Amino acid sequence: MKERHQIAVRTLVDVVLRAGDLDMRFSLSGRPLEGIRAHQKIQRQRPEGYRPEVPVSIEVETADLILVVSGRIDGVIESDEAIIVEEIKSTTNDLKTIEKAPNHCHWGQAKVYAYLLASAQDLGAVTIRLTYYHLDTGDTLELAEVWTRDGLETFFQELIDRYLKWATILVRWRHLRNAAILSVGFPFMPYRTGQRSMAVAVYRTIRDGGQAIIQAATGIGKTMAALFPAIKTLAEGHIDRIFFLTARNTGKAAAIRALNILQEAGLRLKRVSLTAKDQICFCPDATCNPEECAYAKGHFDRLPEALDDAFSRDNLDRSAIEAVAHTHRVCPFELSLELCRWADCIVCDYNYAFDPRVYLKRFFDEENGAYAFLVDEAHNMVDRSRDMFSAKLSKSDFLELRRAVKNHLPAVYRAAGKINTWMLDARKRIQETGGFQSETRLPEGLEPLLRAFLRVSERWLAKNQSTPFREIVMERYFETSGFMRVWDQFDDSYVTCRQATGKDLQVKLFCLDPSSHLRLALRRSRSVIFFSATMTPARYFRDILGCEPTAAMLAIPSPFLRQNLKVLIASGISTYYAQREESVDRIVALVRSFIHPKKGNYLCFFPSYEYMTMVVDRFEEQEGDVQVLVQVREMDEAGRARFLDRFSTQNDQTMVGFAVMGGIFGEGIDLVGERLSGAVIVGVGLPAICPERDLIRDYFDRRKAGFDFAYRFPGINRVLQAAGRVIRTDQDRGALLLVDQRFGRSIYQGLLPDHWAMAMAGSEEQMENQLKRFWSSVN
Repeated sequence: MKERHQIAVRTLVDVVLRAGDLDMRFSLSGRPLEGIRAHQKIQRQRPEGYRPEVPVSIEVETADLILVVSGRIDGVIESDEAIIVEEIKSTTNDLKTIEKAPNHCHWGQAKVYAYLLASAQDLGAVTIRLTYYHLDTGDTLELAEVWTRDGLETFFQELIDRYLKWATILVRWRHLRNAAILSVGFPFMPYRTGQRSMAVAVYRTIRDGGQAIIQAATGIGKTMAALFPAIKTLAEGHIDRIFFLTARNTGKAAAIRALNILQEAGLRLKRVSLTAKDQICFCPDATCNPEECAYAKGHFDRLPEALDDAFSRDNLDRSAIEAVAHTHRVCPFELSLELCRWADCIVCDYNYAFDPRVYLKRFFDEENGAYAFLVDEAHNMVDRSRDMFSAKLSKSDFLELRRAVKNHLPAVYRAAGKINTWMLDARKRIQETGGFQSETRLPEGLEPLLRAFLRVSERWLAKNQSTPFREIVMERYFETSGFMRVWDQFDDSYVTCRQATGKDLQVKLFCLDPSSHLRLALRRSRSVIFFSATMTPARYFRDILGCEPTAAMLAIPSPFLRQNLKVLIASGISTYYAQREESVDRIVALVRSFIHPKKGNYLCFFPSYEYMTMVVDRFEEQEGDVQVLVQVREMDEAGRARFLDRFSTQNDQTMVGFAVMGGIFGEGIDLVGERLSGAVIVGVGLPAICPERDLIRDYFDRRKAGFDFAYRFPGINRVLQAAGRVIRTDQDRGALLLVDQRFGRSIYQGLLPDHWAMAMAGSEEQMENQLKRFWSSVN
């Protein structure tokens, strides 16, 4: 049976007709919601008999495949005189400029629609009308051409012939890929304990088009257990593409390593690893346009050869993409996005699938394929999704903008001034009520000021003048545009927060419950697997991540022997904020007793930098023979690497690293064997008490789970992530000390792993004796 290859009219035209330069300078492309309303307005104004949103499609069969081209015509008018196919475009560009310089892709799209209609209805000729609607003025521009069916067919056939070259290569590749996938076996036989259970659950969920929440303990090999069965379903035709979604570069690296291992075992799979634009750009100080960047000039002319070169490789990670882009002098970021069209697996950040600002519209708006989402370290999705669906503006930013443009852009200056005045009045009112205020409705009087600012800013930005203040205007424009996008979807899952700090005011549209927004985003996939070592409790994640009630929930225990991990609880210490100062000496004593029985490397996790610093200062006063490492705020990748490199098996003396729970050392690091002997976790990981967390608590109190959703569940997952650093392989032995009186309570112990054999630490001397016995039994 021949493979059916589907493509949208818009995508077909865009892929084939692009030529010349890559120019990412600001353009007035229109505003999405207003554009939809403009379409509807024009459609309502048309005469009786006008048919809006007319679906059309055609099948083109070759020796290798059946290509299905489909789309929706904005409107069709049928009369005795003519058949009119109308394509409507909303814009904020000058209509006279549009009339003088026709857009070839707009006309190409309209001509394909006209051909599809003419072919379906056996029409001899069709009138094509391009209608542009100006979003600011309400003016329209109508451009019309009459095309015979033969002329349209010639145009369509030329378009198809150029596209079929790639489509045929792709189909032949898939036959080769599928044969390789079906023959490749699991690379690590036998399966680790629990790994096969996870792989089977992933396979069945994707095969059946379902959803799953999987908690799999550290050491099972989650990445391979997710990717291997997903790849099998790809070959069986259940899905078109795999998205491996992760929050950190360590997760991306793990996925790429797993895919490389499978390739060594015989797998053939085209995979693309997406890197953020600011990290992969060859000319970071230049604007992406042909006048400033040599890679942008002629980019689309050189792109076909670059794609040919890239397609000869299976592993298109960052280094491979950069090599191809250098060779063919094309933009590496745009090349990576283009390669995603042909990739079997895309490894990327959560944002590319979920964030309304940057998700891959070419897949999720235009093509709607059968995709599998593998969401790695999914416990991170809760806070990340709240950030994705929230937006904020600050008074100080608009004041800074006014100072920058005062003598240059009077319209922008005045518009920003009105916003600043509104915020000044709001700040005065809020300061009278304690500095923070929230309400369940949008702020009154702000919307027209923000929309006016967007209009005047975009008019100037569209001139693309190089000035010292252009960047700040651009930043405020996109920040405000994102704020208005959230404004338009504001519902009862949001609150408006106003916070005054000194002379500044922040206005935030804060998403309390991201579940409904994630539920819509999950419709972009055929199947989704959320997996992590910490998904406790599963029902919490199922609800907050927008999963269906039918989503499978699976918890896979640790594959390692219980006796390999010594878990002690020091429940006689309060780490509540008010008692932290008086707890310092006892914590220092516990840490000293914890590390004395065995020379080695240890990590101590704290709920905040301030608390950590208090303990570190006192610890260093009392322990002169121990190396001390301390995590600092805003540590970069190089600093992180230097910190981890100190955890060596060759250290001559005991070393203790102090870090913050939920930070860069709380998850995603592998210190195998003697590189880490144990960890101390101080506190139950609760996020810092703040007005926003309290709003989350109040919102979920409707379900009688406010404190759990806002504080307890996020906290315990931080604890479990930190604890997971200790045992990474079946050869590891280690100790874990939990310090907080709350760990002795049943409500917290019920959230800890069943496979932990926990014991009370007792006094420092008793704990030290327990650890001596543990380490002697290991040796």
